[in-house]
Amino acid sequence: MDEKRNQIWAFVVTGLMILVSLLYYKANVYYMYLVAYIWFGIAYGMMLQYGRFCFASASRDLFAAGVPRMAVGILIALIFFSVIQATLAATNMSTFHPAPFGVHTLISGMIFGVGMVLAGGCASGSLYKIGEGNGTSVLSILGISFGQAMFVDIGGPFLKLVPETWKVSSAAKNLPADKVRSWFDYYLSGYVWDQPSIQLSHTQTFSNALPGASRFFVADALISAIIPALVLIVVIYAFYIRKGFLKKLAKQTGKPTSFSDHFAGIWSMLTASKRTSLMGVIIGITAGIHIFVMKGMQIKFGISNFGELLTKMGHAADTSIRGTVFDPGYWYITSQEGQFGGWVLDKLGWNMHNNVFFGVNNGLPVPWRNPALWMSIGIIFGAMIMSLMSKEFKFKLPKGELIVWGLLGGTLMGLGSRPALGCNIGAFFIRVAGGDPSGWLYGIGMVVGAFGGVKFFNWWSERKMAAEMAEF
Repeated sequence: MDEKRNQIWAFVVTGLMILVSLLYYKANVYYMYLVAYIWFGIAYGMMLQYGRFCFASASRDLFAAGVPRMAVGILIALIFFSVIQATLAATNMSTFHPAPFGVHTLISGMIFGVGMVLAGGCASGSLYKIGEGNGTSVLSILGISFGQAMFVDIGGPFLKLVPETWKVSSAAKNLPADKVRSWFDYYLSGYVWDQPSIQLSHTQTFSNALPGASRFFVADALISAIIPALVLIVVIYAFYIRKGFLKKLAKQTGKPTSFSDHFAGIWSMLTASKRTSLMGVIIGITAGIHIFVMKGMQIKFGISNFGELLTKMGHAADTSIRGTVFDPGYWYITSQEGQFGGWVLDKLGWNMHNNVFFGVNNGLPVPWRNPALWMSIGIIFGAMIMSLMSKEFKFKLPKGELIVWGLLGGTLMGLGSRPALGCNIGAFFIRVAGGDPSGWLYGIGMVVGAFGGVKFFNWWSERKMAAEMAEF
């Protein structure tokens, strides 16, 4: 009976998304651009939920329990996505663009890594867990949304921390004076925008040596993503799997270890969870198809940003002074949540238009006209559909300290995503696969922060258990 009811609700949610898509199409054909984001969001949500994909879980499982399943699945997804990304770049059908490279990326990754462990889910993981009914993840997303929205607009005493060089550099950008008021405004316009953006295939080394399309496969895919991912897989095997696997194999065969046994051990690790590994492959392929579709939509409508379509439909107030909104063209999390938080705060009387993040770069569209936000909503509904079909949906209200961890972890993730202009997806996964070395810088910071978060949780749990035992 419960199984049938879950299936009915899964069909209801699916039908609702179809209805929303039809209503958008009826309102204006330009909204099909937004609808594409919805359905890719739904696809991501279903795959994330089925494969239990979460960067926080990968770190926690690896560092706390020595289980590499999730970390390996993420690396598999990275390898496949990098090949597709290179194919799209070679055919001029990619929407990818590298990010400014600097130490700020490493620091941001560390803050984000701590936050995702405290919250019990990364940015993408928190979204799909909402679709499973996890109330703590709702608090986490609220922390991400409002934390970063306030962060990008706070001035006051924080302006005393702005270096003079940032002020000089920002002034040279000729931005409207009312858009540069906060610490983050000066940070973006006076520091981040001055940092180099690197994509390996576009560097002189590779463009001279490999002038054709092959440079995308060699530089962006092989060197930036595939080789490092394979090295990490071998390292994970060596530190977490090798000893136990070889011991078990020796008992079974009674033979000394050979070199080929290590390959068998690595393969055993890769196939230990077929569900996660399979989703790693499919997520990588889907992320590539997403880029292809969005580029095709841009060509079809003759635009480079959804803000142009909003302006044509009479919604120019949703856009920035450049006529743009946040429209990454690929899988991305956190920036759109920040827009949602900013929109709510703006409606409550906090002017969110007069800053660089919203006013100059990303606009502040109403939620139902925000394409990237619909992608996040799609992830929630996609995960809900999958969890209902697999009988894994269960609404769980956060209690006690989980409320604190959810809000605090989400806020830290928000603070850790903004300085690096992305999160575990936008600042790590997408960039590494696209040949941007800043992705690995963020990834290193994220792993270091997650390790610290795991150690903190272990200390907290032991301290709490000791107190309870003493009281007993």
